[in-house]
Amino acid sequence: MLKENVKSASRLCRFLMFWVFWECCFCPKLPAQKTMTVTDATQKVAFKNGETAQYDLYYNWKFMWIKAGMGTMSATMSYYNGQPAYRIRILSRGTHQADRFFVLRDTLTSYMTPHLLPLAYTKTDMERDKYRVRRVWFSYQGKKTILKQQYINPYGKSSWKTEESNYTVYDMASLLMRARSLDASKMSPGYSIRFYMTDGHGLEEHRLVYQGKEKIKLKNGSGVYRCLKTSFMLMEDGKEKEIGTFYVTDDDNHLPVACFLNLSFGSARIYLSGYTNLKYPMTSKVK
Repeated sequence: MLKENVKSASRLCRFLMFWVFWECCFCPKLPAQKTMTVTDATQKVAFKNGETAQYDLYYNWKFMWIKAGMGTMSATMSYYNGQPAYRIRILSRGTHQADRFFVLRDTLTSYMTPHLLPLAYTKTDMERDKYRVRRVWFSYQGKKTILKQQYINPYGKSSWKTEESNYTVYDMASLLMRARSLDASKMSPGYSIRFYMTDGHGLEEHRLVYQGKEKIKLKNGSGVYRCLKTSFMLMEDGKEKEIGTFYVTDDDNHLPVACFLNLSFGSARIYLSGYTNLKYPMTSKVK
């Protein structure tokens, strides 16, 4: 049972490092629910070249909190096909203790235009001795997004899929950064946003619901922050269910600081452990 719990928590470390950060996907000039389109490319960017943040993952096992993994998120101004582009990189790995039960090693790399439209995405992950690769190439025709997707399974077999959407489609890393850069100054509880994402296997639809503001004390002693709180909703078998609560700083950085997940075996949490080179002052930190 412990082995399965560590496996689930390790997957959540990967999942949360990429999903926890989307609280700010709420634009005050829009109606009660919004779906992002290609024309929504932003002029505002909440991060800058050189930003880095670190995170810790904990899961609850028989009334004890156990540290199961760590993650790093970074943003760098680079180039893609000779044009300026942001390179977003997210790394996650299990702790030495967790490695005894389940090995986790993930690397996500996403390229985005200066206005935060996705260009390319690569995800490599290893679970135990299984190594997989996912790749996505994004292109645009008018208001359509064209997706070329590749998946290489642990046995080296490659499969391809091409899809089109009338909406902007994001990968895990680019959606995180796009969401951070949206204006959340006038949103009210109950506002929601629908978005589309691909991880190299096809399009998925999800929804976030803003729940208001709350102060969060981090478990690892990294401080207390004023945060924006959001529920993450997942469509499964035609029904919508809440799988977690997410928090980002209530300042211009919109930096992800915490996530609480409800799991079949208990609960899991992710906490910010450190950051450097933020674009704006961290005014949401209380102490």
